[in-house]
Parts: sequence; structure tokens; C-alpha cells
Amino acid sequence: MAETADDLSAPLGQKAAPRKRRFRLPFTGMQLLAVLLGLFLVTFAGFALFNDNPLGGEPMVRVALPQATPGEKPAMASPVTAEPMEKSAPKQAAAGEQKTVTIIDGSSGARHDVTISGDGAAADNGGADAPPAVMAGINPRLLEKSRYGMIPVVADGLKPFTVYAAEADRAKAAKMPVVAIVVGGLGVGAAKTTDAIMKLPPAVTLAFTPYGSDPGKLAERARAQRHEILLQIPMEPFDYPDNDPGPQTLLTTLNAEQNLDRMYWHLSRFQGYAGIANFMGGRFVVADSVMQPIVREAAKRGLGYFDDGTAPRSVAAPLAASQAMPFAKADVTIDTVPTATEIDHALANLENLAKERGLAIGVASALPISIERIGAWTKSLENHGIMLVPLTTAMLKSKSG
Repeated sequence: MAETADDLSAPLGQKAAPRKRRFRLPFTGMQLLAVLLGLFLVTFAGFALFNDNPLGGEPMVRVALPQATPGEKPAMASPVTAEPMEKSAPKQAAAGEQKTVTIIDGSSGARHDVTISGDGAAADNGGADAPPAVMAGINPRLLEKSRYGMIPVVADGLKPFTVYAAEADRAKAAKMPVVAIVVGGLGVGAAKTTDAIMKLPPAVTLAFTPYGSDPGKLAERARAQRHEILLQIPMEPFDYPDNDPGPQTLLTTLNAEQNLDRMYWHLSRFQGYAGIANFMGGRFVVADSVMQPIVREAAKRGLGYFDDGTAPRSVAAPLAASQAMPFAKADVTIDTVPTATEIDHALANLENLAKERGLAIGVASALPISIERIGAWTKSLENHGIMLVPLTTAMLKSKSG
């Protein structure tokens, strides 16, 4: 029998100790790793194929909701922020952000991009942002606190329509043809707003949108220059949301409570206006069911209503009459075609209407060419036997007539 290596290495006369056999696996470590990886992949594939959870793989966030007290309904919460959500309005741009909306002129089809301050989102966080300050020269008795700030109210027999109407010789206006002009779209763009305030005669009524970084400051300046002012309330146009008036627009898809809540936000943006006017609103102003609560609320708060005349089927006139509310509707849009020739033609048309009917009302936007031509036209108006009056004077004359 052949000697092994252990026998040869053992000391003479001694037998080598029996050698322990080592246990060897029938596969290598790499083979084991490959088998385990394969099992993992098979398990994962089976879970993906046979698990019926439709949200599998979606990110999830757990939010602790506060316990509601007895009799109190728990607030709905966003799945991420857990802040209370309101049903009344879709979320707008966050405060401090800028939002660009495209305004399409209903007559000419011209498109204008307007940047609006994100302050419109204040209504979505429950009015957490500081409300606009009360302007100078405002009667505090004619203000009522809302969750967004101070809004107009009737008090002690006084109405904002009467208190904030511009001064005019109404006895003279009753005896001769009169013209009223409303220039709207102010408050967004300090330069054009300032031009309208300073270059147009005080008898021209100025209508402000609720947007801009500080509409109250510009409205206050307008009143200091003896202009009468209106508040334009954004209302849903036919092509909404492609044509978007801005944050907190009144919509036909919202109920009366929701639209009134949005209306209060607009009413709180500044003070001192004698009435409200529609800002766009081709779809909204023709729907009696949504317009009725708005007109009724404005009348209750002592305001007048001005219809810009862009919607022929507007229901504003009969609704205002049912509330014994001061009302006027524009007869002529002065700058439908914003050229000097066409504006002059529209102003001549307005003058002829005044001579025929004793009263005519025009509406324009604050374009530089519009301001220039209106300013030049008004200088010779009285020589033609026509008196330029604020809108409230025209409303009162129309009512008495």
C-alpha cells in the first residue's frame, strides 16, 4: 500500500494521526448568490402580477387629523398639507406669485396678456393675508367687516351710491342733453391708471378691477382728483377658462353662496366706490339664476350697477329694476377699434345719441389713444350744447326720466 504524504512526514516509529475530512458544499458561493437573486426576482414578479392594489407603487403620505369636538364637522384636508380646504373656490395662485391671464376683447377679438398679483389667493387661505387698509375720506359707518376686509353697507339712511357720487350740477343736467363716460380696466398698471386719473376731466367715471399690487392707493388718488369710481367684478365669459378674467371670478358653475363669497373678496379690495360693474361676464350676466343673488346683494349694500353693454341679452337691467337699484347701461363702446379715426367716430355717435334722447353713456378702456381722444373731445363738448356728467348723475337722470 503506498504511503501517503502524512505518513512520510510523521516521526519515525510513530503513526500519523488520522486526518479529519473537510465538508465541502456541492456548489460555489457565486452559484448560491445567483440562486438567491433569482428567488428574489421571482417573488417580486409574482407580487406585481397577482397583487390587486391599484395604488401599488404610488407614493403615500400619512397625515394626522385633529379630533373633532362633539357636534363639529371635521374639516376636509389636503393629502399633503392637511390644511382645511374650501368647497367654494378652486385653488388660485399662492400669495406673492404672479399670474398671467389673457383678456380677449369681445368686439375686436384683440388679445392682451395681463399680469395679476397673486394676492387673489388670499381668499383661498381664509383671508390669512392682511386685509387692505381703509382708504382716506371713507365714511367708517358705511363699512362692515367681512373675513376678507371691510365691505360697503347701508347705515343711518346713508348709501355708498349717494355718499361717494361725484359732485355735479344736477339741476343743470336735468335741463340739457348729457353724456357720461366710464373708463375701465384700471388698477392693473399704475402708469395707464395714473394717465387716466390725471388727463381725463373729473366728470369721467373711472372703473377699477380688484387686481394689482395696491388698487386702493390708485383708487384713493382718483377720488382725490374728484373722479367718481366703480368696482369692476370679474364674471365668467363665454370662452372661460381660455379667456380668464382673473382670480375669484364669479362662475355659473358655482352656487349662490360660493359666488357671494367671491363677491365679498372683490368688495374688500378697496373702498369709496359708488357702484359695481361687470368685468367681462358674457356667460354670467345672461343667466338670471346666478345674477339675481349678486344684484340683490349689491342693492342691499347701497350700490348702483353699471352694465358695460357687451352682452345684449344681459338680465342686469330688469334685476336692478326689481330692486329699485340705480342702473345704467353703456350705449357705445368708444374704442372697439383703437384708432384715432374710429374713436372720434364713436364719440360723434355718442354725441348724436345724447341730442336725440337727452342721455348717452359711453365706455372705454384706458388705452393711451383712448385717453387722448376722449380728453380732446370733452373740451369742446359744452360748446355743442351737451354736458359731461359723472355716471351717477346719468343714472339719476335716467331714473327720473
